[in-house]
Amino acid sequence: MLFRLLESFNNQPMMLFLGVVGFAMLGGGIPPIRERIRRRKIENALPSFLEALSDTVGAGLGIQEAMQQQAKTAPAPLGPLLQETLAESHVNSFDAALSSFATKTRSSQVQRVMHLLETAIDQGAPLQEILMNLSMDYERLNDLMNKRETELQGSGILIILFICIGLPGLIGFLVGLFTPGSKGFQIDGFLSTFSLFFAVASAIGVTVSGRMLGRMRDIMWFVPLWMTMSMFFFLGATKMIGG
Repeated sequence: MLFRLLESFNNQPMMLFLGVVGFAMLGGGIPPIRERIRRRKIENALPSFLEALSDTVGAGLGIQEAMQQQAKTAPAPLGPLLQETLAESHVNSFDAALSSFATKTRSSQVQRVMHLLETAIDQGAPLQEILMNLSMDYERLNDLMNKRETELQGSGILIILFICIGLPGLIGFLVGLFTPGSKGFQIDGFLSTFSLFFAVASAIGVTVSGRMLGRMRDIMWFVPLWMTMSMFFFLGATKMIGG
């Protein structure tokens, strides 16, 4: 039955084209997601790392020794990346190692912290107090960011599921129920028009969801695939119910 259903889409070239493009574009959409997950892991681990660094500096260790000690206990990917960068400080200067670490994290939070830390070291400022204040500030910032992301992510996923799957499936079910092809209804033109309508609607819905989350450029890679799924659920429900 599944193969007969898939074979019935041979007269939908737009859907097949979008499907091929959508699967091809997955290669460009997955790396930004993985990079963002990696960056957020580093940023969420940053406050506890700064707090531990403050305690270690307060115990009498220098900033370089404190960093080397805390890099061994910090969670991945923050700890291993810092260890790798500090190993380079034997060849280069410590300031260059901090700059290199900030660049490798690709996180604006870490880059600001490392810049402030370099400035504090140059001016001989009290590092323990500065590190503790930075820890508390970024802990509050990350709490707010995580809360906002959790709330908006639920709304964004709901928009995508409703527009790309729920609505096309429901309309396809009704069309197949009241105008079944097995009873001789000729609605091929109607199906083609509405499938394109749902494809455009799903593209708009996915774009709006991405804009809400502040990740529109990343989510645009998945637009063709969601358009394909919208057309598939509409036409598939119509054909399965209508025969």
